[in-house]
Amino acid sequence: MSGNNSGSDSSAGPDATLAYGHEHPDQVADITLPLGPVAGPVPLVLFLHGGFWRARHDRLHAGALAEALAGQGYLVANVEYRRVGAGGGWPATFTDVALAADTLPGLIEAAYPGRVDHDRVVHCGHSAGGHLVLWAAARTRLPEAAPGRTDATPRVAGVVGLGAVTDLAEAWEQGNGEGAVAEFLEGGPDELPDRYAAADPSRLGALPVPTVLVHGEQDQRVPVRMARRYRDDFGAKLVELPDAGHFELIDPASSAWPHVLAAIRLVL
Repeated sequence: MSGNNSGSDSSAGPDATLAYGHEHPDQVADITLPLGPVAGPVPLVLFLHGGFWRARHDRLHAGALAEALAGQGYLVANVEYRRVGAGGGWPATFTDVALAADTLPGLIEAAYPGRVDHDRVVHCGHSAGGHLVLWAAARTRLPEAAPGRTDATPRVAGVVGLGAVTDLAEAWEQGNGEGAVAEFLEGGPDELPDRYAAADPSRLGALPVPTVLVHGEQDQRVPVRMARRYRDDFGAKLVELPDAGHFELIDPASSAWPHVLAAIRLVL
């Protein structure tokens, strides 16, 4: 663990960085404590950043989001994971996300006793991170021997996807992210049907916890039609923002931000 542990000034960046694995330096999460004095346990937001699963995009671009959530009284884990180009992709990205989801609440509790409300843990992700949080909540439904599969129901209150990639097969077909899905899974659904069966939220069914998607109608990177179909197929709540694109959803200064906060409150 490293960093400033006071939690007194969220503008100083994260309070600590915790390792949830020891195979790779990207198996870490930046921890930001709630701003100001807080008595008792608080909700924990595990946030997974986007960037189409590529190594050139890391968790640092979500730092302002983590600080803004801490300012609202949340304890935030801004999770890093192995990505394509730096040891990630299939299966490493999936095993990292599963390990982070399973261990970080306990690791944070050990570092900050009594601060985590384990009944109010929210998984929130943007873009590719939105795909990963949807996948993580469906891990009991994965095929046998799939990376990240578990028989234990994840202890998560709800899931929030921001501009989430909800259908990998469609994203592959449309070439979203300049072929990002083909790089991530190393091929298309016809070549690698088993991988898509184990990785694609659109094939894993409705989640067992409250699920909210927030999506900008002007999103040019992940089209809103993907979120609409996921809503129609699986009953997730969809909040469409007519004037928002892709990145406004992680910008605390944008008009989209109150809708993001409302979505998190809704699943708690």
